Amino acid sequence: MQTTPDGRPLFPIAVLIFVIRDGKLLLGKRKEGYGTGEWCVPGGHLEFGEGLVEAAHRELREETGLTAQSLTFKNIVNRCGRESQYLHITFLADGVTGEPEVREPDRCEEWGWFPLAALPQPLFEWNKDPLSALQDGRLLVDVKRVV
Repeated sequence: MQTTPDGRPLFPIAVLIFVIRDGKLLLGKRKEGYGTGEWCVPGGHLEFGEGLVEAAHRELREETGLTAQSLTFKNIVNRCGRESQYLHITFLADGVTGEPEVREPDRCEEWGWFPLAALPQPLFEWNKDPLSALQDGRLLVDVKRVV
């Protein structure tokens, strides 16, 4: 498998989990690294040998402390950039109770609930296409951008 200079897969797969409650989307403020200060949904890389739904449950729990009764597949976004390509698998979390906690303080500053019609800015670049597809009901988005 080809990898980036820091050892990550050159063509990684990531899961994104959209948690919507009472018309509000759960977003975390990124801390350190790419996208610092931007708002994003819970999510992360698929680990070798892990199923997609399993990865989404794990990422939601690891990052927020929340669990979902079920996860519904919503879309796939293929993002091509100048030096990387990502495949994002988006899920909608159902049956989530409780409030999110900052479980990875080195990566996330805070969690908050925001109205879908008035999301905070800046929104993490790699969440924009999956969110747009979720709102439009599209299953597949092929994004070819040279960044």
